Amino acid sequence: MTEVSDALVTHYSENGITTLTLNQPERRNSLSVAMLEALSEELERVADDAETRVVVLAARGNVFCAGHDLKEIRDQFDSHDFQLGLFNLCSKVMQQIVNLPKPVIARVAGVATAAGCQLVASCDLAVAADTARFATPGVNIGLFCSTPMVALSRNVSRKHAMEMLLTGELVSAPKAEQMGLVNRVVDEQVLDETVYQMARTIAEKSGHTLKIGKSAFYQQLEMPLAEAYEYTSTVMAENMQANDAQEGICAFLDKRKPEWKDS
Repeated sequence: MTEVSDALVTHYSENGITTLTLNQPERRNSLSVAMLEALSEELERVADDAETRVVVLAARGNVFCAGHDLKEIRDQFDSHDFQLGLFNLCSKVMQQIVNLPKPVIARVAGVATAAGCQLVASCDLAVAADTARFATPGVNIGLFCSTPMVALSRNVSRKHAMEMLLTGELVSAPKAEQMGLVNRVVDEQVLDETVYQMARTIAEKSGHTLKIGKSAFYQQLEMPLAEAYEYTSTVMAENMQANDAQEGICAFLDKRKPEWKDS
């Protein structure tokens, strides 16, 4: 598949990995209404793409994502409907990432702030360059990062989340890794190598199994302990009936590589 270079969000697919790239570096890849709509459309497309097993979310330029487009917001100060629509649209996109039946890896180079930090936190995995930085700085301009808080507080401890939200200060990549906001921090020179090695490792698995596992992970997080075990026991019993589960078990016992059918 060829990359669409003039789109707000470009896509490129190869060997089961689809890369979606925020493509407006001159606007710091801000999440304007147009950018959010473009990202939403790409997520819808990739959700139905049987060839895609893993998604990498990247960005062009030296800013991963600066959050919402404040100039666009300023132009609509008097429109409550616009503001509500913007934040609802952003919330929809973040939930699309969580609900996507494929794992999503954030490839973070540069700064990710406000809704950009939310975007990283919404991805299933994140790999950052050692020069990357993160912040939820809304408090500095009188607009508390309430929607970014949802994703952030589900990834890091309460006190770490509150520190970021209340101070608005930038957090270094190593600190973000320590907090659990990102999985790995690497030299920027090997960022792509690290991201795509992780993606290839995941892409080798059964797509059907990945879909089941990702969905179950987020479902059980919201449940009390006993309910979570009851739910996941049912999920595993149903998963066991899948062709890929039976093939995988037989392949392991036969000491051979499994042949996935994604069913």
